[in-house]
Amino acid sequence: MKFGKYLEERKALLPTTWQEQCIDYKTLKLYIKHHISSGPLNLTKFSSRMTDDERRIAKISDSAPLLSWKPAADQPSFPQLVLSRLALLQVKVTEFLELLDFEVQKVSDFFTEYSAELICTYQRSINTIQTEENEVSDLLQSIIKLEKFIFLNYTGLTKILKKHDKHSGLNISAPYLYRASSLSFVKSEELSSLKKSLVDHLIGNVQCNSGERPLNKIERPFLRLDFPPSHNQNLFPPTTLLPNQKILVSLTGRHGTDIIGCVLECVAAHDCDIEDFMLSRLYHNVTFGVLINLKFDSVELFRDLAEAARKWDGTLAFDLHDVETQIAQSIEDAPYQNRTKYAATVLNQNGLTAKFLDEWTKILLDAKISVEKMQRLNEGKVSCADYKLSVPLGTNIEKLRHQLFQFSTSHGTDVALQPYDVFRRHKRLVVFDMDSTLIQQEVIDEIARMAGVVDEVAKITESAMNGEIDFKESLKRRVALLKGTPVNVLSTVKENLNFTEGAHFLCRALKKIGFKLAVISGGFTPLAQFVKHELGLDYAFANQLKVSSDGLTLMGETVGPIVDGERKAELLEVIAQAESVTLDQVIAIGDGANDLYMLAKAGLGIAFNAKPRVQEKARTRINQPSLKYVLYLLGYTDEECRQLYSGS
Repeated sequence: MKFGKYLEERKALLPTTWQEQCIDYKTLKLYIKHHISSGPLNLTKFSSRMTDDERRIAKISDSAPLLSWKPAADQPSFPQLVLSRLALLQVKVTEFLELLDFEVQKVSDFFTEYSAELICTYQRSINTIQTEENEVSDLLQSIIKLEKFIFLNYTGLTKILKKHDKHSGLNISAPYLYRASSLSFVKSEELSSLKKSLVDHLIGNVQCNSGERPLNKIERPFLRLDFPPSHNQNLFPPTTLLPNQKILVSLTGRHGTDIIGCVLECVAAHDCDIEDFMLSRLYHNVTFGVLINLKFDSVELFRDLAEAARKWDGTLAFDLHDVETQIAQSIEDAPYQNRTKYAATVLNQNGLTAKFLDEWTKILLDAKISVEKMQRLNEGKVSCADYKLSVPLGTNIEKLRHQLFQFSTSHGTDVALQPYDVFRRHKRLVVFDMDSTLIQQEVIDEIARMAGVVDEVAKITESAMNGEIDFKESLKRRVALLKGTPVNVLSTVKENLNFTEGAHFLCRALKKIGFKLAVISGGFTPLAQFVKHELGLDYAFANQLKVSSDGLTLMGETVGPIVDGERKAELLEVIAQAESVTLDQVIAIGDGANDLYMLAKAGLGIAFNAKPRVQEKARTRINQPSLKYVLYLLGYTDEECRQLYSGS
């Protein structure tokens, strides 16, 4: 809700005579719009709203040409032009401040007059023998109503000052508020004391009625009366008359901890409830925001905040939230309704280009997706960034994923989209494919090379990985070609295996934080067991080759169930159940068509340097050389990755 509308709605709830004493926010806003924000400093175009006198002061003629380096002889130089516009701004800002002073003084005079009436009413009650409790309650409610009136107007004052500063380029809010702090409505100790006395009296009577010892006259020095007992148990003013205002206060400056400390000191001094806070830092500049719930409609808090801002050379701002307005669960969240959170990780080992980031941001804008947080995860040149996104509930996520796949492919940059929830950084099980994932080779091709049938096997392998033929059938054909091959070639293949870059780093880091790791391969058990041992994995499943009775040669067949795509997904689920891990906590990483089942089954399925068909179907992709980049998808920075790897 725009503040002007909010102010008018609140004014309408006040008595007519009170409405007339409110700050004329609308008139002040229109003055800024017509005379300040219309652009006295805009040197290339001029507002039609400017009067002839304004145009004369600003040295604007109807035939004024566009700015040039050397103006015509009858035209002012650039410094003269700027000076003339500053002169116009000086005139208009001065007029605005005079109008504002008049409005503020009007509020202050009304407060002084009405608070004096309340104090007189209280003084008269002191001199009476008895005072009805409803009279005390009415007096307290009048004070609360006056405080709400002052708070509403003080908020209007700060809002209009903020608008002025935005359009004039002058930062006068803090000094103006500090100047206004000397006015009676900002600091009224007499009225505060009276309010406390009345509240204490009402609470004291409740204690009397409940059988507790009442406050005596010494404990209540402002009330020198003995009030008769009452049967009314609901003496405290209704909740609707009590302050329950939420204010978002922010202070920006160069003194980090001091900025935090001075804001919290003010909040504590006025006994406000803190509902949320956050800190944002850009080098030495910090912004500290705190969402508070006022217990009292006292503007003294804002006077103290303005003083703190002046002391630490900070910029103070605050936003008023209506009690009926729903506020986000966290002030770090985008202030929108009906949205869900997603994490997006963008990654390119060669760096994220400005063109890519620009087009990526435009995609988000087109989808009405808000960026709540951005963080660079890598060190050095920016190559990996992590985003927290606020996505409208009606967004077609699968359609968005497909769009991002095409976009990332055209830029050679990975974009990984996943739900932003507790499971993102709390995965507990990683299941790897082996060939072309943990290791760089396809083991059956390496065995075939030594058996002299590498070309025939390679053709079948490629067809299977692209999903062109059934995996079981392709495995049967390839294994048949290995018949008669000596078993000892498996040892030679082990010696020549090349682990994928980052495989050792990733596995060691994950083990440090308690992950269980498994390899499930469409290859063969001896090699899967070797990889398990080398990387410190917990499980290894693969196809078992049948050997001759003397154990010296391969028979060209497999023994037991074939580990195809469906079997991989089944084994993933079995391991998860054995480790008491939910599927949301499972990561699956593979490159072939037979990995798609387990990639879909896992909470995070990653196609790692995968075949084109696999990449298109997978929800997440990494097309970088190192497996270490998996840690980025979990939100870890380079520094955190090093700590995980080294254990320190």
